[in-house]
Amino acid sequence: MKGILLCKEIYLNGFKNLGHFILKNYFKMFSWFCFTLIVIAAYALMYRVLTGFAFV
Repeated sequence: MKGILLCKEIYLNGFKNLGHFILKNYFKMFSWFCFTLIVIAAYALMYRVLTGFAFV
């Protein structure tokens, strides 16, 4: 019985902060993705402005 409790404790400690780690990396990846999209949009806008695109 003590061995089962020890295995349970090791298992719980191993996955204790896994959710926080995944969530933190997900938000980091999402923020870089959003930043990249903003940079692409700013580049496209500046390209259109500098090449004389008619925004009418």
